[in-house]
Amino acid sequence: MKKLFLLLFAVFTISTVMADKNEFRYVDATEFRIINKGWDNTATPYCRLPQYMQDSCRKNQWWLYNHSSGVAIRFATNSVRIAAHYNLINNFHMQHMAMTGIKGTDLYYLNEESGVWEHVNTARPQERNGKADSIQSKVYVENMDGKMHEFMFYLPLYDGINWFQIGVDSGAVITKPQVENPRKGKIVCYGTSIMQGGCASRTGMVSTSMIQREYNFECVNLATSGEGKMDYYMARAMATIEDAICYVIDPIPNCTRDMCDTLTYGFIKILRTLRPEVPIIMVEGPIYPYARHDNFFKKYLPQKNEAWRKNYERLKAENPKGLYYVPCDDLTGPNMDGTVEGIHFTDYGFRAYADILEIYIKQALDDTGVDYGLKPAYNIVRNSK
Repeated sequence: MKKLFLLLFAVFTISTVMADKNEFRYVDATEFRIINKGWDNTATPYCRLPQYMQDSCRKNQWWLYNHSSGVAIRFATNSVRIAAHYNLINNFHMQHMAMTGIKGTDLYYLNEESGVWEHVNTARPQERNGKADSIQSKVYVENMDGKMHEFMFYLPLYDGINWFQIGVDSGAVITKPQVENPRKGKIVCYGTSIMQGGCASRTGMVSTSMIQREYNFECVNLATSGEGKMDYYMARAMATIEDAICYVIDPIPNCTRDMCDTLTYGFIKILRTLRPEVPIIMVEGPIYPYARHDNFFKKYLPQKNEAWRKNYERLKAENPKGLYYVPCDDLTGPNMDGTVEGIHFTDYGFRAYADILEIYIKQALDDTGVDYGLKPAYNIVRNSK
């Protein structure tokens, strides 16, 4: 009997130790560094606009700004495993975009030797009865070396989250990042569904996040699907982002030709007046592949760009410093092959889009006289006009 008792006790002890070893400890992500946001006083930690702006925004616009596009969480840990729990706000689906981009989350690792962010894994949203579960769980990696490393989670592009918890081994250390990456300074991007992330296959593939990783600055994504209509209250809000170092403005796909003609000057003028030291990059609207064959859009899309360009030239004549213009050439990728359905980008399209934007961001920041050590993506050489 005594031997049996000792045997059972030993089995119980071993099982308990193994259970403890296999348990995750979950820590709320707000204890770490949340990046790629313009303001701290947002409605939730993962909303993209300050709470006070809710009354100014249209209902759908505010709903979209509660999507966490571009927002990321930086942390460091020595855990051999990394997991996450997170709570989705919506049950949003689109026919032309992968659920991994809409509601998924990407884990990235900072390679200490190269300084390059490397993709580790992606959460594939789980569904129940045809609807995404509000609580998502994922183990992203196991069997790591147990040394301290730097990590980053990218949050959903077309959904929002109420809370996010990072899971590590029960005895592991998890802290705020030990490396200042991204560094101080924010590239602020305003635009439409393409810039918000439609239709990236996963959350780290939106252009603003590519720019953030490659230029080592926070990149604030203030784009909204169908709602990038150059509202003047958005320009005034963007001007309050204290550490903004560059504005990228790309609203034409959501604007009519008349809006491009009547709103452009005032929208850009607000930024130039309130933040004269911050360069502004104005991006033409892409000429969609189908517009090569549709006789209406073949004329109409260039007309919108012409109205945009006219206002750029007026602003440039007033003050030539700190204003840059990106023509629509190759915005949809070589041979216009970078879209899902003739409008929204594939990852291939986002790569081409980010490459072009990085050229102009580099020139704009170089012209400030500060050496940020920026290099064009893939050494593409273009001349901005």
